[in-house]
Amino acid sequence: MAVATVDGMPKRLRVLLDVSAVPDNPVGAGVFTVALATGLTRDRSDIDLVLLARGNDADRWARLTPGAEVHAVVPGRRPMRLAWEQWSGPRLARKLKIDVWHGPHYTLPLRLSTPRVVTVHDLTFFTNPKWHEKNKVRYFRPMIRAAVKRAAVTVCVSDATAQQLAVYAPPSGPVRVIHHGVNHDRFAVAPEMAALDDARLSVLGVRQPFIAFVGTLEPRKGLVDLVDAFAEVTSKYPDLQLVLAGSPGWGTAELDAAITACPSRDKILRTGYLPNDSVPSLLRRAAVVAYPSLDEGFGLPALEALACGAPLVASAVPAIGEVVGEAAVLVSPGDKAALVAGLNQALAPAESERLRIAGPKRAAEFTWGKAVDSYAEVYEYARTK
Repeated sequence: MAVATVDGMPKRLRVLLDVSAVPDNPVGAGVFTVALATGLTRDRSDIDLVLLARGNDADRWARLTPGAEVHAVVPGRRPMRLAWEQWSGPRLARKLKIDVWHGPHYTLPLRLSTPRVVTVHDLTFFTNPKWHEKNKVRYFRPMIRAAVKRAAVTVCVSDATAQQLAVYAPPSGPVRVIHHGVNHDRFAVAPEMAALDDARLSVLGVRQPFIAFVGTLEPRKGLVDLVDAFAEVTSKYPDLQLVLAGSPGWGTAELDAAITACPSRDKILRTGYLPNDSVPSLLRRAAVVAYPSLDEGFGLPALEALACGAPLVASAVPAIGEVVGEAAVLVSPGDKAALVAGLNQALAPAESERLRIAGPKRAAEFTWGKAVDSYAEVYEYARTK
């Protein structure tokens, strides 16, 4: 790939990364965007990173990415933010003399003349619109199609997502698959941390042994099946607790009803969004981590669980299988009986030990450094288009 030069020296690439969609408590795509921004700032001296943030979010990004140029000018509310992207984004790009604009969350300014890169995380707006609020489906379906038609490069977070993209929103330019990484400094096997981990969890009301789920509590995560399966598993393991760790998303009424009806409801704990330090503690000390999602574009919590050496039971959807390989027990999505069997399998001592060894080895293949370098290659390619 040719690199632009000035007087024979490599020309620094001026990249705008739109971080305005990252919530105060990031999960999933938000975690990815934070990792990309921090990695580009820390590790890529050939890139001048410009961050486009919400108007009230300058301090966070200045703290996370010292050295980046932060423009905190985007409205906070989603409708206004998305409108701002289309109407004011192109003018700002011209003013800031950007080489490449990266939209890390499905969309980008359609009237922008600057080369663009867009990241697509999953295609559930097309494949399962019932899992999303109707107004988001109405907006994101046409905008994703328009974004990938205009992008110099479209990045997908898994081969599974790239295959679905070709069906539902064929792009005009090349598609690059760049897997997420995992923060191996935070998510790691750490027996020396056991006492501190237990102390952190005790404050939250978590007690051993427990099955853990980490992620947003929303319909596509398969949590109703998990609650029902947990009730059956406790007949064999009566001391188990089920810990649902994450903020409630939309559409939690069915989950609320399932918990209320569960005969083991007094053993179910909803922690809300966990502090950063508590997430690795929860994963490391879990008897099993369950990730029964009905579909995923990648499945970052599953990868983080593997890195911590947690026995993982996850849905056998294409993206999760691509990520975890044989280092997890995979079960058919939406199949409660299969989930019960998978949980019982992972709780058995021999299988638990196998998974605790296999998980970190598999997770070691995924690093944010590798992802950051791949995005830098994509930006350099896009600049020439």
